[in-house]
Amino acid sequence: MSEHIHDDPRHDDARQQLVLASLPHVAFDGWSSKALLAGGRDLGLTAGAVANLCPGGAGEAIEAFSDWADDAMVGSFAEGELESLPVRVRIHALVTARLQALEPHAEAVRRGTAWLALPQNAPLGARLIWRTADRVWYAAGDRSTDHNWYSKRALLSAVLGPTLLYWLDDRSEDRTATAAFLERRLNDVVKVGGQFGKTFGRLLSLPDRLFAPPTRLRRRHR
Repeated sequence: MSEHIHDDPRHDDARQQLVLASLPHVAFDGWSSKALLAGGRDLGLTAGAVANLCPGGAGEAIEAFSDWADDAMVGSFAEGELESLPVRVRIHALVTARLQALEPHAEAVRRGTAWLALPQNAPLGARLIWRTADRVWYAAGDRSTDHNWYSKRALLSAVLGPTLLYWLDDRSEDRTATAAFLERRLNDVVKVGGQFGKTFGRLLSLPDRLFAPPTRLRRRHR
């Protein structure tokens, strides 16, 4: 039986290449072994190589696609480019950049959203949204390690899901309606009652000194 190498960057890169090659087929066949095999054939891979790169099937492929979108989001900004912006603007810009990266693959995103909405797949969907929220906050300058780390990501996760669904149905020119929707969602979260909402509001409005790296750094981000 082929062993799935979780921590080999070369393996991860090859899996992402396979998934990206499969996206045109996903638009017709959904997130399925058929789509992955077709993408593998486009790359000149055997069925065995496809199975080795993505033994987890649709779930693993969707996860790799989500990671690719997160990487594209972060990579769309030069180092230090966001530092002069207010934190709220940084978050808006990062989420928008991720949606722009997904733009050519909207149908694959739609198919993936439907797959993750199934009850048995919902835990993976929640993990992927949380992971994206973590990448957004980290790219925005957050280095917290206390309870604020959880509250910020929980509240941003509640923004990301609805924004993606709105984006999928947005027919406005240049998706301007999605940009406005995202702004409203961020504003709504700030107004939410309770400690989480108050915390999030302060985090979006306080000076950037709040985001200075802590003495003990968290796990390394890619």
